[in-house]
Amino acid sequence: MGGMAAPQVAPVETPATDDVPAPDRQWVTIVWDDPVNLMTYVTWVFQKLFGYSRERAEQLMLDVHHKGRAVVSTGARERMEHDASQLHAYGLWATVDRS
Repeated sequence: MGGMAAPQVAPVETPATDDVPAPDRQWVTIVWDDPVNLMTYVTWVFQKLFGYSRERAEQLMLDVHHKGRAVVSTGARERMEHDASQLHAYGLWATVDRS
């Protein structure tokens, strides 16, 4: 009986926990420029959703405006999809991609 219990725990758990988290950390939420939303509104959304300071939110908004896009959050895929969904609810064009 003792020989059966020990092999069941170690071989099954160790590889699964080592392999799963690393790929999930490498995702970003990107906001793209659009002709509809005002710059002040985009800045406000970044502050509201992500808690950015006014200066940081304005910097990201200017990246969107001048460069056409800005990475607004980084993390696990599920979290980035949630962030993109929230941005869509505010009328912004956002996508999720690997960093």
